[in-house]
Amino acid sequence: MPTPSQTHLVLIPSYNPGAKVYETVRAARAQWSPVWVVVDGSTDGTDAGLREMAATDPELRVIVLAQNGGKGAAVLHGLDEAAKLGFTHALSMDSDGQHPAELIPAFMAASQENPTCMVLGKPVFDASAPALRVKGRKISNWWANLETLWMGIGDSLYGFRVYPVEPLRSVMRGQRWMRRFDFDPEAVVRMCWRGVRPLNLDAPVKYLTAEEGGVSHFNYWRDNRLLTWMHIRLMFGFGMRLPLLVCRKLFS
Repeated sequence: MPTPSQTHLVLIPSYNPGAKVYETVRAARAQWSPVWVVVDGSTDGTDAGLREMAATDPELRVIVLAQNGGKGAAVLHGLDEAAKLGFTHALSMDSDGQHPAELIPAFMAASQENPTCMVLGKPVFDASAPALRVKGRKISNWWANLETLWMGIGDSLYGFRVYPVEPLRSVMRGQRWMRRFDFDPEAVVRMCWRGVRPLNLDAPVKYLTAEEGGVSHFNYWRDNRLLTWMHIRLMFGFGMRLPLLVCRKLFS
């Protein structure tokens, strides 16, 4: 097993992922120590299995939340706990097997070399990716880059990324959004506004079928409404910050 890091941890928010979560956690543990799983009010029984895994693995911590609060809320809870123990950076990845655990060391190394940056996964899609979602994310990416005056966000939606803990905690504690599906894109925009620069690394993404154990909680209409409202909010914030962003662009 890898030597435990005192600064960087893997943080896996998890909500009703099915049995695939065990494979995800084992793959993450094979690459990094420590790994934390935040069970966000799951009702599929995976919390019990994860606790059994943690009982024999001191570098695996399982935090169980009583109610589902959304991905952002689960990540924030994990960040608060990580800050108490002195961790400075957290790699967030999904629990459903879509993200490449084998790239955890490379992303962590990039973060260690560039500690003031956030390291963002830039998805490389294969034939399993739904065309509607691949095309649809281009719209969100365009808006995110406009809202940051093209600071260089490679992808606003891909959740495999390393965050500096304190800047993200500060951003999230400063407002009530970023708690559900809007977490990933709003986090990168607001972190850019704060001056945290993105560093993009290519990473494959898998869209698993139900037969392969894939579980999706994405709802096209609900989640796209949420993203639309998010970008409306962010455009107001962009307008207020535009002079500062222009100055950064000119003098950076």
